[in-house]
Amino acid sequence: MNIQTALKKGQLILRNNNIQSAQLDSEILMSEAIKKDKKFIILNSDEEIKKRELNYFDFLINERAKRKPVAYITKKKDFWKYEFFVNENVLIPRPDTEILIEQVLEITKNKSKLKILDIGIGSGCILLSILKEKKNSRGVGIDLSSKTLKISRFNSHKLRVGNRLRLYKSNIDNFHTGKYDLIISNPPYISKVKLKCLEKDINFEPRQALDGGFDGLSEIRKIIDKSSRLIKTKGFLILEIGFDQKIKVKRILQKKGFYIKKIVKDLSNNNRCIVSIKI
Repeated sequence: MNIQTALKKGQLILRNNNIQSAQLDSEILMSEAIKKDKKFIILNSDEEIKKRELNYFDFLINERAKRKPVAYITKKKDFWKYEFFVNENVLIPRPDTEILIEQVLEITKNKSKLKILDIGIGSGCILLSILKEKKNSRGVGIDLSSKTLKISRFNSHKLRVGNRLRLYKSNIDNFHTGKYDLIISNPPYISKVKLKCLEKDINFEPRQALDGGFDGLSEIRKIIDKSSRLIKTKGFLILEIGFDQKIKVKRILQKKGFYIKKIVKDLSNNNRCIVSIKI
């Protein structure tokens, strides 16, 4: 069987399982199966696939048909300018979260030697991307999960910033180490009610990285409260938020002594990021 025929077969299976991105997913999984890039697949669509590679492709397609996310199947996800190792222990990096990187680089363009804290570091995609851009800065990441911290550490070595990173297994309530120029977080912000209505793909992701409690704000409240004590005066706190949380999060920030510098919209024109300053 050649590449083109196998791709069509894979796409059909995915479409029959109501996967909207069937063509793209099939191409990504074919790349993984034959260890070639997308350009090769397009230019060599008539090339025969070895039986072992075809069997592997069929396996990958069947995994995706179960709604397992492509990033968890391939164990990798592109974010910002880099490729990160991911598995079911960490949230899959989203393009909208790159907004946080853009904002950090904009507000710190004339600053160096920053001390940065990432609350709920996950795969490390946010903090490690910033450390790659800010060569003289150092980062601290905290997370509740030992497995998650291992992934962050792996990615930090992969991106060659491990010597500027310290990791702690802790929740935000019990973390008291350091004073920071910049605190960033993509916290759990989905309410318990909305968690039940998410797409099946998201059920594969770690619940503690999504569950924001009854109103979606329980973790955000904790992060803002503790950040008000961990951050330096005139330091920046940058948070990712749910599209409908702007007003409530603004109020929480203001009560804890933060000035709202700006609110940034995502690729779908929804409110997604709040940039605030400790006053």
